[in-house]
Formats: sequence, C-alpha cells, structure tokens
Amino acid sequence: MTAPHDKEIRDHELTMHVFTVSAGMVGVCLTAIGLLRLIASQTQVQTVGDDLLAIDALVFVSCSCLAFWSFKTRRPVLRRRLRVVVDSLFLFGLVAMAAICSVIAYAIF
Repeated sequence: MTAPHDKEIRDHELTMHVFTVSAGMVGVCLTAIGLLRLIASQTQVQTVGDDLLAIDALVFVSCSCLAFWSFKTRRPVLRRRLRVVVDSLFLFGLVAMAAICSVIAYAIF
C-alpha cells in the first residue's frame, strides 16, 4: 500500500466518524431544545439557548450533508476541500454547543 492511499483511508474513516457523530449531535440539540421548552413552560426562565441550539443543529446537519457529499464525489480535490470544511464546521459546532450550554446553565441557575 502506498502512503497516499493510507492517508485517504484514514481521512475517509475520520470523516465517517464525524458524519455519524454530527447526526447524533442533531438529536442532542433537538432533545435539549425540547427540554428547554419544557423548563420554560414550568418556570419563568427564558433563554436564547433554544434558538442557539437550533442554529447549532443546522451546523451539524450541514456537517453531515457535506460529509455525505465527500463520500459520494469522485473528484479528489473536491473531496479534500469538503473534508476540511466538514472538520471546521464540526469543530465550530462543538465549541458553539459548549458556549450555549454555559449560557443555558447561567440562565437556569
């Protein structure tokens, strides 16, 4: 096996992990939105956390779609570019989720 082939396999596997985790993170965001709505209906606490989580869910959906596109394309240059965008979006989504959780925790407590 050649080194570029090994790198391609490693990049493909990493993108597959990001694809599956991103799809799971969409579910986490939607669950958190539902919980925040439930808390808001029971208490007087209002937060922008649910709106921010909805945006974050869209980031993770975009990440999943672009990762899927990278699996389907036969053009190596486009595939590499898509993977860079997917990695960047995924990292942004994770950082945003941590920040949103801080906002929510501050608003609730």
